[in-house]
Amino acid sequence: MSEKSKAVANKSSGAYSDHEYEKGLTVIHEDAVANPGIEPHRVRMTDKSEKHEKNAVRQVALLFSLSMLGSALALYAYFAFPISEDLTTVRINTLFLGVGITLGLLGIGIGAVHWAKTLMPDNEVSEERHLTRGSDEKRAAAIEIINLANQESGFSRRKLIRRTLYGSLALFPLPGIILFADLGPNLGDKLRHTAWKQGTRLTKDPYGSPIKASEVTVGSVFHVIPEGLNPDQEDYLEQKAKAAVLLVRVDQDELVETAERATWSYQGIVAYSKICTHVGCPVALYEQHTHHLLCPCHQSTFDLVNGCKVVFGPATRPLPQLPIAVDSEGYLIAQSDFHEPVGPSFWDRSVQQ
Repeated sequence: MSEKSKAVANKSSGAYSDHEYEKGLTVIHEDAVANPGIEPHRVRMTDKSEKHEKNAVRQVALLFSLSMLGSALALYAYFAFPISEDLTTVRINTLFLGVGITLGLLGIGIGAVHWAKTLMPDNEVSEERHLTRGSDEKRAAAIEIINLANQESGFSRRKLIRRTLYGSLALFPLPGIILFADLGPNLGDKLRHTAWKQGTRLTKDPYGSPIKASEVTVGSVFHVIPEGLNPDQEDYLEQKAKAAVLLVRVDQDELVETAERATWSYQGIVAYSKICTHVGCPVALYEQHTHHLLCPCHQSTFDLVNGCKVVFGPATRPLPQLPIAVDSEGYLIAQSDFHEPVGPSFWDRSVQQ
């Protein structure tokens, strides 16, 4: 830094004074438009008449009160018109909820604008822009200006406006907050349990016919659901989505099983959840020669003979295995439910990734 630059910097930082910069390459037009100045102040009715001023105060308070009523209407509509399978309920709930939220926002917005235009000072002022931070005296003067603005706007003095504004600001966010409840139910432990239970037979999807172990040949693939799932039951699709299983038979010598899972298969027949552990797509593509299961959505690939561990793709954990056995009639049955949650892991951080 040159000595001249240091001198300028010290001078500016020491006393917060404005520095007179050279004009440099600035082009100065001889016929530049003259500064028109500030337009003459227009006196408003609220400036001349105390009656009009009080009316304006009442109007602003009325708008803020309308905002409070709108927010209350939105809260009432959310609970008074519950949504059901009937589309009419959806329309009614959306209509009154939207009207309430609209009134809540418009009441505050229009009220604030009306307050500023009719009751706050509207004298235009201009001042030069400062190149540096203001001095302590100027900063203290700014605080005085804020206090003066408070006095001129009447925020502290006009209690009716202040209280209705507080009320509208307190109520209008509430409809938005309760809408978060519609983002989805609390899962709790619902995804930790499926329709599989001890002794439940494995049946073909979608016909529901039980599967005998003798029917499953090496290389064959079955899409499986639990016996007893009824399409007429209310949560049929939810239960089927969680319990869907892919059943495959491989050469028993090719299976790589841990001691814990040595009894979970039957003569080379293994059953794994059909729901990808990435984002829940159905894993339905089986490559017989490599024994790989492929998810068609994002190409996550699982090694069927080695615990369905991930060998490629964005999935972070193996497909859950369903322990199976054979009953006295030769039909394949489940030994229990899955020992870990099925599907994507993002819903439960306790699941090891």
